[in-house]
Amino acid sequence: MCKQDLSEVRIRHASEADLPAVLSLYGEPDIDDGRVLSIDTARAIWAKIKQYPDYTVYVATAGEDVVGTFTLLVMDNLAHMGARSGIIEDVVVKPGWRRRGVGSRMMRFALDVCKTKGCYKAALSSNQQRESAHTFYESLGFARHGYSFLIDL
Repeated sequence: MCKQDLSEVRIRHASEADLPAVLSLYGEPDIDDGRVLSIDTARAIWAKIKQYPDYTVYVATAGEDVVGTFTLLVMDNLAHMGARSGIIEDVVVKPGWRRRGVGSRMMRFALDVCKTKGCYKAALSSNQQRESAHTFYESLGFARHGYSFLIDL
């Protein structure tokens, strides 16, 4: 169990220096089957992400320790009277910090950013097998909506 409490958790934009910690979180078995990018590949992708107009990787920290991460893409729309959409992806909390409020804090933060930026909705997707994640998202007010379609390329 972690010594710090939730009051010490802060959310901020990730920096390139955070990449090893973020990759470690993505190495959890239920995220990409525990596979992670090499640091060199991650740095190359990081450079591309920084070029997107409103695509941000965030980290939740407790002191110097990265205890969670998520990404948020805010996209402009020609439909919906020009209202923007928020897409939340890659939500992960470090195992010792799960069920302590870090995920809820990260999601509230993401939703606040979406509201501030004029989004009419925020959406996320989740693997069908991650039932505990679905329960978590529903506890925050997310509702199952429509269908998600996927094609492997």
